[in-house]
Amino acid sequence: QVDAFSAEPFGGNPAAVIPLQSWLPDDVLQRIAEENNLSETAYFVRNGETFDLRWFTPTVEVDLCGHATLASAYVLFEQLGEQAQVRRFNTRSGELRVSRNADGLLAMDFPAKQPVAVDMLPGLLQAPGLGQAQALYRSDDYVVVIDDALLLDTLQPDFVALSAFDVRGIAVTAAGRGFDFVTRWFGPRVGVNE
Repeated sequence: QVDAFSAEPFGGNPAAVIPLQSWLPDDVLQRIAEENNLSETAYFVRNGETFDLRWFTPTVEVDLCGHATLASAYVLFEQLGEQAQVRRFNTRSGELRVSRNADGLLAMDFPAKQPVAVDMLPGLLQAPGLGQAQALYRSDDYVVVIDDALLLDTLQPDFVALSAFDVRGIAVTAAGRGFDFVTRWFGPRVGVNE
């Protein structure tokens, strides 16, 4: 297990990372991810100078996962002794590159999907416990922008209601205090309530 986005134990965003010599059957990969019970389990296999990378939640395979990609690169650089300064991963979302700078920090080129503004959907605000929102956008997820960052701490989502929306997940975000923004992400459709 690697805690991405943190140098402190039990901080950041945890991901299981499992290097493989060759691919196991998909049902085995899924069962391992279910047993790990983390938001994502990443598996990678060397493919020449690159690595094939896949991510599984406890219930489904997903197309993209940033923190588990960084965690996989960390395992390659820090635990498996990869000497290259850039590692390339072949994924269902295309090629992802993670580089390591002189200080050992990792940076990733992440594909951007431009969200499209959409009209508010009936029930969408009630499911995460919101009264109103500034805006709603859609890409792979719904992104709900709210005014008050403090409200994020008090949300008590109805995960059954959230799972009825035909998207991977629902992000609720606001301008932060001391940070650019703060976000909570709910994905009960893919087996990750939060």
